[in-house]
Amino acid sequence: MTEQQPIAVLGGGSFGTAIANLLAENGQQVLQWMRDPEQAEAIRVNRENPRYLKGVKIHPRVTAVVDLDATLAACELIFVVIPSSALRAALQPYAAQLAGKQLISLTKGIEAQSFKLMSQILEEVAPQAHVGVLSGPNLAKEIAEHALTATVVASEDEALCQRVQAVLHGRTFRVYASGDRFGVELGGALKNVYAIIAGMAAALGMGENTKSMLITRALAEMTRFAVKLGANPMTFLGLAGVGDLIVTCSSPKSRNYQVGFALGEGLSLDEAVTRLGEVAEGVNTLKVLKAKAEELQIYMPLVAGLHAILFEGRTLTQVVEVLMRGEPKTDVDFISPSGF
Repeated sequence: MTEQQPIAVLGGGSFGTAIANLLAENGQQVLQWMRDPEQAEAIRVNRENPRYLKGVKIHPRVTAVVDLDATLAACELIFVVIPSSALRAALQPYAAQLAGKQLISLTKGIEAQSFKLMSQILEEVAPQAHVGVLSGPNLAKEIAEHALTATVVASEDEALCQRVQAVLHGRTFRVYASGDRFGVELGGALKNVYAIIAGMAAALGMGENTKSMLITRALAEMTRFAVKLGANPMTFLGLAGVGDLIVTCSSPKSRNYQVGFALGEGLSLDEAVTRLGEVAEGVNTLKVLKAKAEELQIYMPLVAGLHAILFEGRTLTQVVEVLMRGEPKTDVDFISPSGF
């Protein structure tokens, strides 16, 4: 494998564009694949992604392309930033080409019918590929504007982690490694749900104490869920857990927070998503998460409460009241005597 081989970024959204730029700034040639030929042409001509990352100049070493077949053929290392609802359908036809490739999922979501995480879908589509995930407190706009940022690359394949660290690690972007791929990826998917609640709380003018309570109980809730499914609870005390939860629940730049804020202002869910203009993964994740929590009998009052707000006509005030009445008496309740 020569140094000149390009790296692929699949997805034309804000995060894909920010990562493509980061790779290019680190000296890599990047092929950024997107479905929309007009968007690709705009990037080639104007060196900007106006729909998703307005005002950020696209690096000359990023080439916007629409031929997925040729992109996969040219690249060994592939960053996948396709929305969760489209990922399997987009890559399934190219299964044979993905064999042996290095695939890093950056999409923070869960597939609806199967409850599969994105890296598990990649493994199903391309069983011979080397698979990892990238997750952390990583707002696309701030990455693009060179705010100091850290993230986690997680895989059982140590060489893959080192490869990602080598190409992404830079002056303003630090990449840590983890062996708990499942926990890292689950943290990235789950926190989106709680960001919607945090956005609603902000729009409704709830106090800092209330916001802090919601974020902390969210951490306990998502960790309790993840541990039940086999993740390492310590992962949730790191960047991909509490780190990502804090930034997503406190920043107006977070897409899920924006959806929650719009809901708090009185918009319907459809209106909130339309105003955002791109996918807020938390809405999709919420439905599958509630069903899974009920199936496994895991106590998740915030997930049940948000579901009641979005789909059953409840208000956030009612949900917080239930939380105040029904919370268990222990604080860090995901740690059990059995070694967790």
